[in-house]
Amino acid sequence: MCGIGAFLDFHNHSQPVNHQQLESEIDNGLDFIKHRGPDARGKWVNADGRVGLGHIRLSIVDPSPSGNQPFHDSQGDIHAVVNGELYDHERYREQLASEFDFKGNSDCEIVIALYKHYGASFLSHLRGEFALVLWDAKRELFFAARDRYGIKSLYYTLVNNRLLVATEMKSFLAFGWKPEWCLRSLRSLSWQHGSNTFFKGVYNIRPGHYLLSQSFGPLEQTEYWDCEFPDKRALEPRSEEEIILGLREHLLEAVKLRLRADVPAGVYLSGGLDSTAVAGMVSYLMKNGERLGNNPDGLKSQLHCFTVQFDRESGYDESDVAERTATWLGANCHLVPVDEAVLAAGFEDTIWFSESPLPDLCGVGKLALAEAVHKEGIKVVLTGEGADEHFGGYSYLRLDALAEPDLSWPAAQFPESERLQMHEKLYRQVDSSGSVGRVESAERMLNGSFYGQEMAYFNFLPFASWTDLYASVPPHTALAESFSGSTRDRMMNKWHLLHTSEYISIKTFLSTFILRNAGDNVDMVHQVESRPPFLDHRVTEYANQIPPSLKMSVDPVSKTFRDKHILREAVKPFVPDEIYSRPKRSYAAPVRYPKDGPLCQLFNQLVTEENVKKLGFVDWEKAKDNLHKAFEGSDDMAFRFTLTLAQFVVLMQRFGVATCCPSPNALS
Repeated sequence: MCGIGAFLDFHNHSQPVNHQQLESEIDNGLDFIKHRGPDARGKWVNADGRVGLGHIRLSIVDPSPSGNQPFHDSQGDIHAVVNGELYDHERYREQLASEFDFKGNSDCEIVIALYKHYGASFLSHLRGEFALVLWDAKRELFFAARDRYGIKSLYYTLVNNRLLVATEMKSFLAFGWKPEWCLRSLRSLSWQHGSNTFFKGVYNIRPGHYLLSQSFGPLEQTEYWDCEFPDKRALEPRSEEEIILGLREHLLEAVKLRLRADVPAGVYLSGGLDSTAVAGMVSYLMKNGERLGNNPDGLKSQLHCFTVQFDRESGYDESDVAERTATWLGANCHLVPVDEAVLAAGFEDTIWFSESPLPDLCGVGKLALAEAVHKEGIKVVLTGEGADEHFGGYSYLRLDALAEPDLSWPAAQFPESERLQMHEKLYRQVDSSGSVGRVESAERMLNGSFYGQEMAYFNFLPFASWTDLYASVPPHTALAESFSGSTRDRMMNKWHLLHTSEYISIKTFLSTFILRNAGDNVDMVHQVESRPPFLDHRVTEYANQIPPSLKMSVDPVSKTFRDKHILREAVKPFVPDEIYSRPKRSYAAPVRYPKDGPLCQLFNQLVTEENVKKLGFVDWEKAKDNLHKAFEGSDDMAFRFTLTLAQFVVLMQRFGVATCCPSPNALS
């Protein structure tokens, strides 16, 4: 794992350029993300100064200098910087050894070799989490790409007719970028999906996409991979046992690949099924002779698990369950206490490094967890992200699971009248915050997805009334239109509604929030590389073919749900009975804190009338009311509103964002 930066200058300079100045700009941009790569730094600028690449390195595979970047081919035509981890690289080294001169043993060096062999289709051969920039001098081809899920972030913008690309947006500040709020993105919430960010003129390269400029021409963003699901009317030919065994095989392979590193490795462990399954499979593989990182042998005693320990009385702490799991596995369990003082101390850094406001403090807990991992000398951790999205793990997917019969798995069918009755009863029980902004045309585009309606209004702020001028696109519509026409057609005519909602979750909540605020951006603050085996595209492609009824099963007698049914069966040999039977609980931080405690004091310093008016787009009276209710009224939603607002205040302060105001210059 590393950090990268690059530029492409659309000016054709008639005068000689100052290479030293250009390299200095790259260096200054890398300084903003230097936490991501303490082991080495490299930069390259081409002869005419129109292309530049920068890289900072956290050495994981082949820590020798031969793995330092940028990479160059022997002819000096192709240059690349890569942030990430590419698995199964040994196979490609062997395959391409006769046609490419490898300089070392770094996994990332295969990028240039694969590009020369397959052209732009080389991305289909990359397995892992990555973001990269490549320059082909002969073709004058600038190429930037991001992994299939967005595990690695990659942003771009234009400043003074120069394309800037970087791992984190803050790097753009070194090139003279003046950040402004994008009010249309904020009001439509389109910054939570698609290419938009909440900054005007700043975009992210979407997961599974690449950005291309040929001969300094227009930018094009193109998709190279996407999730697919079967026709909901097609019968599943396999037995449940066959599906279980196949899933188990795919998961074990994904975990096995992620054990490989030339540094110490461990596991993040909560009290839930997903992280426990990963830890259990790691333990199983080690018992069967596989090495975890650079551990000298496969003894289970070498397995180190790290667990957040919230205040026990908060109702959010699962450390006792994690401790019992670690004992069952024979692993070392490191409890990391995260009380209110720790949450307050890490709050501002978490949003600065993640660049993604989330109405939960779980990311601050992950920051503390990564710090503890770093102190133990461990550089790699395996994590459980992605299982909920693949296997129906969220309770708010239940409505969509029941919304239509699962024709692919007749064994799960029960009388239609009972299904409709269960659906109606569940709908009445759900607090649908998104129903206020329901848009019927958007609802039809998403085939009535309840999750889509809820996600469309997730993280909505109490906006100032003048911002209604920029609210022409409702969030529900913006979400639906962020997907391609062919995807919407499959949602309406081909996919089961549970699969549609899983797709929406992968493209929104997972990529924008989980993988940013509680993922790579936070882990890398303390130089920890996180590897999520459930986000292996071969696991995804297998999981997506599983009938909805085997993911979220329903007992027709008791009228109860069993989330992640097929996953539970697949990982049953690797987890304790307690975890196998335990209902789903998301990793989340407490939401209730005392008046005048550390968080209350911090939020009173951040959410002030002066700061809110400096933001410009939030109604101060509503913000003040939410702040009061958050700590004096024990109002959970008010706390989450306040939490999101406080994060935007921190972003404003640290990025130096100008006040948003109703002027012609604010239109975007």
